[in-house]
Amino acid sequence: MISIQDRLAINDLFNDYGFFLDEERLEDWLELFIPECNYSIMPRENLELGLRVTLMLCENKDMLKDRIVSLQEANEFNIHRDKHLISNVKIQSSDNDKSFVTANYAIYQSDFEGNGSLFSFGHYDTQVTMVNGQFKFSKVMAVVDNWSIPHMLSTPI
Repeated sequence: MISIQDRLAINDLFNDYGFFLDEERLEDWLELFIPECNYSIMPRENLELGLRVTLMLCENKDMLKDRIVSLQEANEFNIHRDKHLISNVKIQSSDNDKSFVTANYAIYQSDFEGNGSLFSFGHYDTQVTMVNGQFKFSKVMAVVDNWSIPHMLSTPI
Protein backbone atom coordinates (compact mmCIF):
# COMPACT_ATOMS: atom_id res chain seq x y z
CA MET A 1 0.00 0.00 0.00
CA ILE A 2 1.35 3.40 -0.96
CA SER A 3 1.12 6.20 1.59
CA ILE A 4 -0.91 9.36 1.15
CA GLN A 5 2.32 11.38 1.24
CA ASP A 6 3.73 9.30 -1.63
CA ARG A 7 0.48 9.69 -3.59
CA LEU A 8 0.67 13.46 -3.17
CA ALA A 9 4.35 13.49 -4.16
CA ILE A 10 3.57 11.50 -7.34
CA ASN A 11 0.72 13.85 -8.16
CA ASP A 12 3.11 16.81 -7.65
CA LEU A 13 5.60 15.13 -10.00
CA PHE A 14 2.98 15.11 -12.76
CA ASN A 15 2.00 18.71 -11.98
CA ASP A 16 5.65 19.76 -12.25
CA TYR A 17 5.98 17.83 -15.52
CA GLY A 18 3.21 19.84 -17.20
CA PHE A 19 4.13 23.14 -15.54
CA PHE A 20 7.80 23.01 -16.52
CA LEU A 21 6.96 22.20 -20.14
CA ASP A 22 4.31 24.93 -20.31
CA GLU A 23 6.67 27.52 -18.84
CA GLU A 24 9.53 26.39 -21.11
CA ARG A 25 11.61 25.49 -18.06
CA LEU A 26 13.12 22.57 -19.93
CA GLU A 27 16.17 22.18 -17.67
CA ASP A 28 13.85 21.86 -14.66
CA TRP A 29 11.70 19.37 -16.61
CA LEU A 30 14.81 17.33 -17.36
CA GLU A 31 15.58 17.09 -13.62
CA LEU A 32 12.36 15.11 -13.15
CA PHE A 33 14.08 12.10 -14.79
CA ILE A 34 16.68 9.60 -13.59
CA PRO A 35 19.85 9.17 -15.72
CA GLU A 36 18.76 5.74 -17.05
CA CYS A 37 15.30 6.95 -18.07
CA ASN A 38 13.34 6.09 -21.19
CA TYR A 39 11.07 8.65 -22.87
CA SER A 40 8.91 7.88 -25.88
CA ILE A 41 5.91 9.16 -27.76
CA MET A 42 3.88 6.31 -29.22
CA PRO A 43 0.72 6.40 -31.36
CA ARG A 44 -1.99 4.34 -29.65
CA GLU A 45 -2.58 2.40 -32.86
CA ASN A 46 1.06 1.27 -33.00
CA LEU A 47 0.94 0.22 -29.36
CA GLU A 48 -2.25 -1.80 -29.85
CA LEU A 49 -0.82 -3.51 -32.97
CA GLY A 50 2.45 -4.32 -31.22
CA LEU A 51 4.41 -2.03 -33.54
CA ARG A 52 7.24 -0.33 -31.67
CA VAL A 53 7.54 2.60 -34.08
CA THR A 54 7.60 5.80 -32.04
CA LEU A 55 7.22 9.47 -32.91
CA MET A 56 10.06 10.30 -30.49
CA LEU A 57 12.44 8.08 -28.54
CA CYS A 58 15.09 9.04 -25.99
CA GLU A 59 16.67 6.06 -24.27
CA ASN A 60 18.40 7.94 -21.43
CA LYS A 61 18.65 11.36 -19.83
CA ASP A 62 21.60 12.38 -22.03
CA MET A 63 19.46 11.83 -25.13
CA LEU A 64 16.69 13.93 -23.54
CA LYS A 65 19.24 16.63 -22.77
CA ASP A 66 20.45 16.61 -26.40
CA ARG A 67 16.83 17.02 -27.49
CA ILE A 68 16.41 20.01 -25.16
CA VAL A 69 19.66 21.65 -26.30
CA SER A 70 18.59 21.14 -29.90
CA LEU A 71 15.27 22.82 -29.21
CA GLN A 72 16.92 25.77 -27.51
CA GLU A 73 19.81 26.35 -29.89
CA ALA A 74 19.40 24.73 -33.28
CA ASN A 75 15.81 24.06 -34.19
CA GLU A 76 13.42 26.61 -35.56
CA PHE A 77 9.85 25.61 -34.99
CA ASN A 78 6.44 27.18 -34.79
CA ILE A 79 6.42 29.68 -31.95
CA HIS A 80 3.64 28.75 -29.57
CA ARG A 81 2.55 28.34 -25.97
CA ASP A 82 1.47 24.99 -24.52
CA LYS A 83 -0.98 24.27 -21.74
CA HIS A 84 -0.94 20.73 -20.36
CA LEU A 85 -4.02 19.40 -18.62
CA ILE A 86 -3.01 16.25 -16.74
CA SER A 87 -5.73 14.33 -14.94
CA ASN A 88 -6.77 10.99 -13.51
CA VAL A 89 -3.33 10.20 -12.10
CA LYS A 90 -3.72 6.53 -11.17
CA ILE A 91 -1.11 4.44 -9.37
CA GLN A 92 -1.51 1.04 -11.02
CA SER A 93 0.97 -0.78 -8.80
CA SER A 94 3.77 -0.03 -6.39
CA ASP A 95 6.68 -2.14 -5.18
CA ASN A 96 9.32 -0.77 -2.80
CA ASP A 97 10.79 2.25 -4.58
CA LYS A 98 9.00 1.82 -7.96
CA SER A 99 5.45 2.73 -8.94
CA PHE A 100 3.65 2.29 -12.24
CA VAL A 101 1.41 5.26 -12.87
CA THR A 102 -0.95 6.29 -15.67
CA ALA A 103 -2.49 9.70 -16.28
CA ASN A 104 -4.56 11.30 -19.03
CA TYR A 105 -3.36 14.43 -20.78
CA ALA A 106 -4.55 17.05 -23.23
CA ILE A 107 -2.28 19.75 -24.62
CA TYR A 108 -3.64 22.97 -26.03
CA GLN A 109 -1.47 25.31 -28.07
CA SER A 110 -1.82 28.98 -28.81
CA ASP A 111 0.21 30.95 -31.29
CA PHE A 112 1.39 34.49 -30.69
CA GLU A 113 -1.59 35.83 -32.62
CA GLY A 114 -3.92 34.40 -29.96
CA ASN A 115 -5.25 31.44 -31.95
CA GLY A 116 -5.67 28.29 -29.91
CA SER A 117 -6.29 24.63 -30.70
CA LEU A 118 -6.11 21.15 -29.24
CA PHE A 119 -2.62 19.89 -30.09
CA SER A 120 -2.47 16.40 -28.62
CA PHE A 121 -4.35 14.14 -26.24
CA GLY A 122 -3.86 10.67 -24.84
CA HIS A 123 -2.31 9.21 -21.73
CA TYR A 124 1.02 8.66 -20.04
CA ASP A 125 2.24 5.19 -19.05
CA THR A 126 5.01 5.84 -16.56
CA GLN A 127 7.30 4.28 -14.04
CA VAL A 128 8.41 6.49 -11.18
CA THR A 129 11.30 5.65 -8.90
CA MET A 130 12.21 6.96 -5.45
CA VAL A 131 15.68 8.53 -5.55
CA ASN A 132 17.11 10.20 -2.44
CA GLY A 133 13.63 10.71 -1.01
CA GLN A 134 12.13 12.13 -4.21
CA PHE A 135 10.09 10.52 -6.96
CA LYS A 136 11.56 10.80 -10.44
CA PHE A 137 10.48 9.42 -13.79
CA SER A 138 12.36 6.34 -14.93
CA LYS A 139 10.01 5.76 -17.88
CA VAL A 140 7.49 7.95 -19.66
CA MET A 141 5.56 6.72 -22.66
CA ALA A 142 3.16 9.32 -24.00
CA VAL A 143 0.52 7.32 -25.85
CA VAL A 144 -1.12 9.72 -28.29
CA ASP A 145 -4.68 9.14 -29.42
CA ASN A 146 -4.36 11.73 -32.17
CA TRP A 147 -1.16 10.50 -33.77
CA SER A 148 -1.81 12.83 -36.71
CA ILE A 149 -0.55 15.86 -34.79
CA PRO A 150 -1.52 19.10 -36.55
CA HIS A 151 1.89 20.83 -36.21
CA MET A 152 5.48 19.72 -36.20
CA LEU A 153 6.31 17.68 -33.09
CA SER A 154 9.33 19.50 -31.72
CA THR A 155 8.76 19.63 -27.98
CA PRO A 156 8.14 16.74 -25.58
CA ILE A 157 4.51 15.95 -24.88
